[in-house]
Amino acid sequence: MTWIACELHTHTFHSDGRQSLNELALGAKALGFDCIALTDHNTMAGLARKEQIERETGLLIIPGMEWTTFFGHMVIIGVKDYQDWRRVGPGDIHAGLARVHEQGGLAGMAHPFRPGSPMCTGCFWEFEIRDWNEIDYIEVWSTTFAPVKKNNIRAYRLWTDKLNEGFRLAATSGRDWHLQERTDAPLSVTYLRIQEGEAPFTERAIEALSSGRVSVTLGPRLDLEVNVNGEVYQIGDAVKGSDERERLASVKVLADFTSRHEHWHLPEQSFTVSLKSNLGVLSEHAAMPEQLPLHTEISVQGLLWMRAELWGIIQGVRTLIAFTNAIYFD
Repeated sequence: MTWIACELHTHTFHSDGRQSLNELALGAKALGFDCIALTDHNTMAGLARKEQIERETGLLIIPGMEWTTFFGHMVIIGVKDYQDWRRVGPGDIHAGLARVHEQGGLAGMAHPFRPGSPMCTGCFWEFEIRDWNEIDYIEVWSTTFAPVKKNNIRAYRLWTDKLNEGFRLAATSGRDWHLQERTDAPLSVTYLRIQEGEAPFTERAIEALSSGRVSVTLGPRLDLEVNVNGEVYQIGDAVKGSDERERLASVKVLADFTSRHEHWHLPEQSFTVSLKSNLGVLSEHAAMPEQLPLHTEISVQGLLWMRAELWGIIQGVRTLIAFTNAIYFD
């Protein structure tokens, strides 16, 4: 498998963006991304030259759309055809989710706590979700310098709450990229761990996101491994037989400080590596980059899930810099 740097929320002038798909692709390539998802509002017209632009720029493009309604925005990726939102009201979002899944696509809540009307019609999520198993992911980091913004902190907490309730859904970032402009604000990246092979790239990307093989960062890419009785589990996996009493797991947290290193800057510092779970904080360690990977042991008793977080200082603010998606425990 290989890690792919993705931007999963973008727009062109086919909706409210101020850039062509070619400009978007060139801009993403210049920032070290391997792929983007084109998610224009309620249209897929911008994908007309997808294959040609992929060949010319070397950037991979996942087809998608931002389902933009009065009751919430939903990013859907991997779909082949336009998805009409107009007959779906606040109480029947599951009808729309079913249509997305029938096409083999995934549906994610976009910026669920961003202020809504009149500032941004429908940006605040109001749809009633009766079964959280039908939501594939939550965009927990939206726009630039995402982890310091209150609406994103609420979205991250929502994801954590759903993990605690036993649901297995992914967390992503999305710039909500509308135009080519220079910014000094930190940009987040969603890394997908994709299976190599002959299948079309979009299918492999959708499978990776669906499986929760996701790591999100403002800088170094964070990774997590759990070893139980010689069997290694990685992000998105489920540890088997974890209900046995007093079973110990060896945990390894890795951080790749070379990934896209020319596109971000962190001051020299000691970071905090934290292992979080449904039981709260399992362990915390101060570590310089050269002290990673970090090795520790934990008891798996009572665990439903576990993720790794990297905390540190960026642009003078101490904040969450990177996090992995979960490893689960059966």
